[in-house]
Amino acid sequence: MTVTSRLAALPAPVRWLTPPAVLLGGIVLLAAAWTGPADVTPPVPRAAVAGYCEALDKALPKTVLGHPRQDPSPASPYTAAWGSSPRTVLRCGIERPGYLDDDPLRNSPEINDVQWGMSETADGGYRFVTTLRRTYVEVEVPKGAYPNYSDPLSSLTDAIKATVPDGL
Repeated sequence: MTVTSRLAALPAPVRWLTPPAVLLGGIVLLAAAWTGPADVTPPVPRAAVAGYCEALDKALPKTVLGHPRQDPSPASPYTAAWGSSPRTVLRCGIERPGYLDDDPLRNSPEINDVQWGMSETADGGYRFVTTLRRTYVEVEVPKGAYPNYSDPLSSLTDAIKATVPDGL
């Protein structure tokens, strides 16, 4: 017995409801399998620097090079993100990264009077961290998100300069 003959043997209401039920089941499976951007664990900055991060959060731009701000979950004044996939993620108030101890001047571009430490991520993107500021601000730029890996930093430096003072 073929599938068509089996369907024909069913009562009419069942035959009419089968295609929409199959379609709905497929949509539910796709929705369950789809994953959005991964959550970002917000840092827990020291009380002395938390105010800088909260001020930075309010001063950050709504777009970075055409990518709209879409903050990660859980919502926090210590994290921000732009774009969806791939996305650029900022975390404020992080602990000093160990790679800054290796040779801090080797990979340290200065962009608009903000000094950055830099390291490559496992997936070929880049992680930048402010240096010589009262708190560390990290910006993770995924591989291929921009023509030049440091492009988004110029969109963020004015907010950083205005809210996170020089000096550690």
